Amino acid sequence: MELRHLRYFVGVGEEQHFGRAAKRLSIVQPALSRQIQDLERELGFSLFDRLPRGVKLNAAGKLFLEDARLILHELNEAKVRAARVARGQSGTLRVGFTESASWQGVVPESFRRFREMKPDAELQLQPLPSLVQLEAIRSGRLDAGFVFNVPKAVPELDRLPVAVQRIELAVPADHPLTQIKVIRLRDLRDVPFVWFPRRESPALYDRLMRACFRGGLKFARVVQEGLDEATILSLVATGLGVGWVLGTARWRRPENVVIISVVDLNLPQPLALVWRKDNKSPLLEGFVVEVRRVSGVRAVNKGCNSDD
Repeated sequence: MELRHLRYFVGVGEEQHFGRAAKRLSIVQPALSRQIQDLERELGFSLFDRLPRGVKLNAAGKLFLEDARLILHELNEAKVRAARVARGQSGTLRVGFTESASWQGVVPESFRRFREMKPDAELQLQPLPSLVQLEAIRSGRLDAGFVFNVPKAVPELDRLPVAVQRIELAVPADHPLTQIKVIRLRDLRDVPFVWFPRRESPALYDRLMRACFRGGLKFARVVQEGLDEATILSLVATGLGVGWVLGTARWRRPENVVIISVVDLNLPQPLALVWRKDNKSPLLEGFVVEVRRVSGVRAVNKGCNSDD
């Protein structure tokens, strides 16, 4: 049985006349009659009572007409849904992001713009560390991700640089450091620190340690580890110590925490949207376009070739 058999049957069943149905279906009447006979032969029972003028659905035909209409309707709906996915109007886009980048700027604005442009699409957002995002993108569990410090030599990925953040210092509001106009790394000797563990971001950890050493903070006094920026901010708010955070932390810092710059710490943190080159999702393509517009980047850089 083929779909044309169902369409022909519905036409004849609704018209109750082969001639009118043939005209409606743009097929010659003898061919239409043969198609209905083939359908009945395959089913093993008749669908119509043949009358001197026209035909009439029998009991089996009436029931089969209801089901045939439903099948054709579902098929049409499936075609419409698939077409919307193919045009990038619906479907699911899975995007990762680091929580520290989600409070202000390109990341939240990109999500807002995408929702406005693609109201029928599902946007699945997953807050994950950069290294976890990269693995999820490479394995196909994520379509894209906002990643800090994209490693070099990842040939299967494309990236779009979107922002650069500075590492700054979160300090309790009543700390003596807040009274110093210009703070240098050497001023932080003997200051208690809440520091992130190396396993969370080995490359950043090592670069930060080298920068501190060169600036005169050769042995940081780490009194507590904080797994993420939210934990560091919370512990700084208790007065336990100071901690390194991204500049965007000022958008979510506790009221009794201030964010200050250390003038001789120059450790920019590039943020990029990353995706697999072989991911041809229309939704992903549209999302990249919106991120480019929000970030003001004119062209996509091919390949991931930044420093770690």
